[in-house]
Amino acid sequence: MNVTSPVRPALVLRQMHDKNRETTYHDVTNDICKQVEAGFNPRWMGAMAISLVVLAWGCYCLYRTWWFGLGEWGLNKTIGWAWDITNFVWWVGIGHAGTLISAILLLFRQKWRTSINRAAEAMTIFAVLCAGSFILMHMGRPWLGHWCLPLPNTYGSLWVNFNSPLIWDVFAISTYLTVSLVFWYMGLLPDLATIRERATNPISKFVYGLMSFGWDGSAKTWARYEMISLILAGLSTPLVLSVHTIVSFDFATSVIPGWHTTIFPPYFVAGAIFSGFAMVLTLMLVTRFVFKLEAYITREHIEVMNKIILITGSIVGIAYITEFFIAWYSQVSYEQYAFINRMFGPYWWAYWAMMSCNVITPQFFWFRSIRRNIYWTFALSIVVNIGMWFERFVIIATSLHRDYLPSSWAMFWPTYVDVGDYLFSFGFFFTCFFLFAKFLPVINMAEVKSVLKASNEQSSEGYADDEYNTVEEKAVAQH
Repeated sequence: MNVTSPVRPALVLRQMHDKNRETTYHDVTNDICKQVEAGFNPRWMGAMAISLVVLAWGCYCLYRTWWFGLGEWGLNKTIGWAWDITNFVWWVGIGHAGTLISAILLLFRQKWRTSINRAAEAMTIFAVLCAGSFILMHMGRPWLGHWCLPLPNTYGSLWVNFNSPLIWDVFAISTYLTVSLVFWYMGLLPDLATIRERATNPISKFVYGLMSFGWDGSAKTWARYEMISLILAGLSTPLVLSVHTIVSFDFATSVIPGWHTTIFPPYFVAGAIFSGFAMVLTLMLVTRFVFKLEAYITREHIEVMNKIILITGSIVGIAYITEFFIAWYSQVSYEQYAFINRMFGPYWWAYWAMMSCNVITPQFFWFRSIRRNIYWTFALSIVVNIGMWFERFVIIATSLHRDYLPSSWAMFWPTYVDVGDYLFSFGFFFTCFFLFAKFLPVINMAEVKSVLKASNEQSSEGYADDEYNTVEEKAVAQH
């Protein structure tokens, strides 16, 4: 009796308009380049218009923050940190998935990364820029932000305090942004050269030719490309652990009950990967729909990413429980009160929103039908990011609003400027992402072509039922 192992699902599906024909290299080039070469998609224009409106309102609120000062926010003497640092940590966390998908999965030769790594890398860069904007916002005097860098001393005996974890943030974020930007742009070079060769407009040909740095596609060029990819992946991999570990030191090195804990570094890293993959899924599902890339962003990609969300969400849930155990085991009354106050105090609604979104909802991904369902995945990815925002808010606000002296207890409520500054980051992020998706190839053509032959062989037996997007597509293909 012959027993054959099951063939893994294909990473590149057959063309939606002709299921009986295998996808060719030419199809890959056409499908990915067409959104760059074609006119403006009405759906893209609508999404871009919404992003610009949100960005405009955010810019007004940012102007008020810098012109009138941080008194425009809802801060008080007890809560000196609230939405500003909450949003900073949230955006840094979202930026983690890009480096993980690009670097670590490249080193482990995971082929399923090929269709999603480009957008994930771009998301990383834009998310880190949004995080950096909150550093500048809550400086109060952003024009003096360069004093955080160890520049030649021209202002007297004023030097960077290297003992401050906030300075560690500056170095970690700038290093992370630089390496991610180089890694992302280097991966674009072969595809930019492809668009250069296909361009008919002389201006487009010149611009993409300039951006492709004279890529000629020779064997020597490809060998250098692959070597540098591995070097940058090796440099990027430690950043996945180091960046959010350093961000966690903002809290763990303090003496505030609820912050002063050694579990923060691994807990923050797991949470960052958790929220980062959720945001990648949200963006990739929108891109899949807008640019009709169902053949390249498949249910196989979605299922694998949902498995990672399930694993990291479970780790985060264990971390929540461990925090309560440590507070009980320490027998420190202040620490115990901090966690009881989180659960049953005035901000109880934020705590239970965090638990529901981050611990309970990811457990739905135990079911394969939900892991492969587009609509469930999209909804749950948004829910996860809402929960991760509440996690950062709970850690920060509930640890500060009731300190050692009951006479100084206070509540934080955001003003419209707080909300507007947060919307500024959303407007900036989505404006950058939509511009990227329109003028640069959103999927790595070169890497997709490297797995195309194996995908065609795996899909030669036909499609499973859930690989069709609609009942009508299945009927047409069977006919």
